[in-house]
Amino acid sequence: MGAKEVYESLLIAFAMYSRIPVPQVKWTDGGMRYALCFFPLVGAVVGGVMAGFSWLAHKTGMGSLAYACIGTAIPLLLTGGIHMDGFLDVADARGSCQTAERKLEIMKDPHTGAFAMIGGCVYLLLYLAALSELGTAAFPAAAGVYVLERALSGWSVVSFPKAKKDGLASTFARQAQRRAVQAAMAGWGVAAAVFLFWAGGKTAGGTAIAASAVALAWYYRMAMREFGGMTGDLAGYFLQVCELGMLGALAAVL
Repeated sequence: MGAKEVYESLLIAFAMYSRIPVPQVKWTDGGMRYALCFFPLVGAVVGGVMAGFSWLAHKTGMGSLAYACIGTAIPLLLTGGIHMDGFLDVADARGSCQTAERKLEIMKDPHTGAFAMIGGCVYLLLYLAALSELGTAAFPAAAGVYVLERALSGWSVVSFPKAKKDGLASTFARQAQRRAVQAAMAGWGVAAAVFLFWAGGKTAGGTAIAASAVALAWYYRMAMREFGGMTGDLAGYFLQVCELGMLGALAAVL
């Protein structure tokens, strides 16, 4: 992988998975081939911003409600809600209790259904609750959550069977160098785990990592049983569920 491909892949990852301004480049096959390798770096930026906000909230004496509300909004604003969009689509599909084929059709429907609205509201309320219980003391340790979840989500994109041949997940999986992406995700995952242990301690780090492992196992089983494989929406759904699960786990022990 040459320097040009590295540069293009980095920018494509940020352009695709965030609203963080970056120089625009053409999405070439070479650039897309390794874009997923930099996906967790987006999480590192999100985690860094969350840690900075938490420090500022502590210094200014911000109230717990304002802290939780703004903290809930920050990841959505930085990512443009791309993963939450997947969460809502999957919530609609799963709520329908239809066949796998019909669920895949529902996820492609641009209209927002009742199950998506209900699921989104419940998710944000639980996220608010987790952040309000965590408080500012959880950071910077909790910043590792945003990296680890992306490492696992990115790994699933190139490792899990696909529910369909088209779509974003299939496109990235076809153009990615599978082993290179898997190795990169493993490296990011280990780095995030080490950071969680270092910044949060053995109990907090171990609890968060255990929560992510449970979420990943559940995600694979659910995707295969209900959809016949994974899709880009399901990868986003998992990311949001994993994020909430890890933050909730940290809230329980910190």
